Amino acid sequence: MVKPIMKDVIFLNQRSEPATKADQQVVTDLLDTLKANQAGCVGMAANMIGVKKRIIVVNMGFVNIPMINPVITKKTGAYKTEEGCLSLSGVRPTTRYQDIEVEFFDASWKKQRQKYSGWIAQIIQHECDHLDGIVI
Repeated sequence: MVKPIMKDVIFLNQRSEPATKADQQVVTDLLDTLKANQAGCVGMAANMIGVKKRIIVVNMGFVNIPMINPVITKKTGAYKTEEGCLSLSGVRPTTRYQDIEVEFFDASWKKQRQKYSGWIAQIIQHECDHLDGIVI
């Protein structure tokens, strides 16, 4: 189900709790909401739809991929950039990393460890910040 985008910064500044298998509907809602906002959005965290769970979805080109309880375990190649967010107006400066490694559970609850670079790595970092209550 497509959910409204959370804009309450006090809510967004709170850390998210680990997701469980009981949160499968949140994954579906996030995927639906990202698809509905695809013209202006490439990733989304559960708190952006009002749910404080550690779940993100990321557009990887032709498909939107959910990541449950993602943890960035390695990052290299710091650079400065500016980002926008559906939950905020305008763009803000931030530091990101060119290459990252992420551990997460996929939609079938299988443990994954993947490396990402460039734009997709930047999206993942932005969404993981949301999970930690960091809003750019």
